[in-house]
Amino acid sequence: MRIKVCSLTQLDQIQALDDLGVEFVGFMFYPKSPRYIGNLLRPEDVRKAKWRTNKVGVFVNATYEEVMRAVDAYGLHMVQLHGDETPKFCERISDQLETIKAFRVGNDENIEWKVRNYNGSCDLFLFDTAGILQYGGTGKKFDWQVLNDIQINKPFILSGGIGPEDPENLQRFQQGDKGNKLFAVDVNSKFEIRPGVKDLDLLSSFVKAVHAL
Repeated sequence: MRIKVCSLTQLDQIQALDDLGVEFVGFMFYPKSPRYIGNLLRPEDVRKAKWRTNKVGVFVNATYEEVMRAVDAYGLHMVQLHGDETPKFCERISDQLETIKAFRVGNDENIEWKVRNYNGSCDLFLFDTAGILQYGGTGKKFDWQVLNDIQINKPFILSGGIGPEDPENLQRFQQGDKGNKLFAVDVNSKFEIRPGVKDLDLLSSFVKAVHAL
């Protein structure tokens, strides 16, 4: 099972995750986020780094020009759109590089209706937990069972409050009806010492357990 660690802000931590074989690392380009990459990492340092991991830029309602400038400056491999981007906008980005469209999952939501127009507009879906804040993570899980109960025609990333205790839960989900569509899991706040800084000991144990599934 692939792993994406989101909202990295330190080069040495990214290198450590690369050494662990983490497949994707995320960089937050949303200025209102406490994990905003901003002036924390120089674009040239990220662009020139010889990591094997895929660099994913996370954006919220950015313009096409803002996204593509960041892609070029930081050498991003993928883009994750976490706002209210339209299918047309997602398609325009996905014409340039692999694109993830994130959807926030709340109680009693019609997920099939939310994603219906995006099947041809992106490469991957990401399902995260809806919260009081309109954008950004909540550190809480949604009921993964709702994904088993709907038709999903695209590989997806599972996100939202996934923590050190979850490898067995992920294994059970992987063995369920939608396990064949589970492309990767996304982790963030449950492994943080403070925003943007991860507990590498916790992550190391989690990565080894999940990669063994």
